[in-house]
Amino acid sequence: MSKQPTFSTTISANPYRKDFYTGSLNGISSIDSPSFSKEQYAISFLNTKGFISALIGISKNVPDDDIHDALENKVYEELALDMAVEYNIQYIEATNRMSESERFFHVFVVDPLTLEQEFAPIIEAIKYIDQIIPVPLLLKSLYVKEIIHSNHAHGFIYFQENDAFFTVYNEQEFIYTKSLKYSLKQMHERFCELLGEPIDLVSFENILATQGLNATNPEYQKNLLKLFGEIFLHVNDVITYTKRAFEIKQFETIYIGTAVGSIDGLDEYAQTYLGLKAHPFDFDYGFKTAEGNIDQIHQLMHLYARLESDERYECNFTLFHRPPPFAKRDSGKLILVTAAALATALLYPGTYWGLSYVEEFHYALMKQEYEHVHIEKMTREATVNLKLANKNAAQALLDEQKTAYKQKQDTLIQVHDKKVNYPMKAKIAADFTRSFNQYRVKLKSLGYSEEENTSTKTFSFMLTAPKTQDITALLKHLTATKQDRYDFDLQLISYDSNSSTYLSELKAVLK
Repeated sequence: MSKQPTFSTTISANPYRKDFYTGSLNGISSIDSPSFSKEQYAISFLNTKGFISALIGISKNVPDDDIHDALENKVYEELALDMAVEYNIQYIEATNRMSESERFFHVFVVDPLTLEQEFAPIIEAIKYIDQIIPVPLLLKSLYVKEIIHSNHAHGFIYFQENDAFFTVYNEQEFIYTKSLKYSLKQMHERFCELLGEPIDLVSFENILATQGLNATNPEYQKNLLKLFGEIFLHVNDVITYTKRAFEIKQFETIYIGTAVGSIDGLDEYAQTYLGLKAHPFDFDYGFKTAEGNIDQIHQLMHLYARLESDERYECNFTLFHRPPPFAKRDSGKLILVTAAALATALLYPGTYWGLSYVEEFHYALMKQEYEHVHIEKMTREATVNLKLANKNAAQALLDEQKTAYKQKQDTLIQVHDKKVNYPMKAKIAADFTRSFNQYRVKLKSLGYSEEENTSTKTFSFMLTAPKTQDITALLKHLTATKQDRYDFDLQLISYDSNSSTYLSELKAVLK
């Protein structure tokens, strides 16, 4: 069994909350002002939003020395990664995935800019990080240390301040992980929406930690149950997919927890909603501490740091290595070379010695500067290419949405015009007929027309009456009662000697 180098202390760092815990022997405690020390082992993690994970298969004929290159090529192809970005890729073999022709690996992909940006404050404080591991792999230590003994399938749900994850282990090996929708901050925002009034995040976390789902305020309790109903609806979909994709017949246990501590009633609610046996994600790691609640992730990091190297998953994303021995540092090599050159140069006249030293020192400085500038150039070019690609994709989506919006807008305008402005001809004709009968005027024929350019709608009534006074009285009545809706036009009243009646055409233009 290979041994880890011996360190007097271990320090764990949460890059998202910027908090630290230090531990020695079986004790663990928070530390407000961490500092650099060669005697401490530093460990941190990436949350599930910080990396891409996938199960990748390659031929069994690929030699072990070529596995990394083969996986890298396939990851860029299958995940459609930007070829201009040199992603940091780590992997572990999926030993429980069998195939006659392929070997399968769980691959984790991280943008190097993410590492530099997320861990900059940590590096400023402690100068280096020995290991940065994807958070779901920390759960391996629960099985190595026999905190969980069973070989059956287990699900782990953990809500952090900026993320939440669902992870599956089967036969004590990592199977699958997924970032969930609801971090503690997202829970807080959704809870305020349901409640209809804002409360601060600290108060919300305090309610969860001290009162749980049985909050004393009835409105809080009602909306907390509704919130976790939405959460477990999402979780149930993820569990259904996982069982189907990885051929898991049943989960033995689902462990549920949060960074603020156990939530009273949450495991019972989950068990009822999901139909699975649920326990709190709150394990006894054997650490002694004077503090109340300690984030489970910090305790898992301390537990993981104490594993032997062959008990861990070899998946380390750190870019921030501890200083190497003096003779292996660039500066050390430079000093040693300079010392050797000085000793040799003592055999020659002082002039030649001085020139040789100056030139060697100048060359080392220029080379070091070139390497730094070259790395910065490549990083910035990759960033620019990524931003341009995102911009073009966003612009294409925006143009598509604008076109769809314009089409829907035109359709709605047409529907509205037909619904609001289209005249009900039968209703209008019946209305006018009542007025005609009232004044003893008969309707001989009815016409209707629309002008396309002006959208003018006109009703034409051919009227007959025994007296001209009946028609004029009718016109007077219509003008008085319907002038808000129609413009009336009656040009001529003629006499038909054959029928001994008066004829007239009345036009009503709809306003």
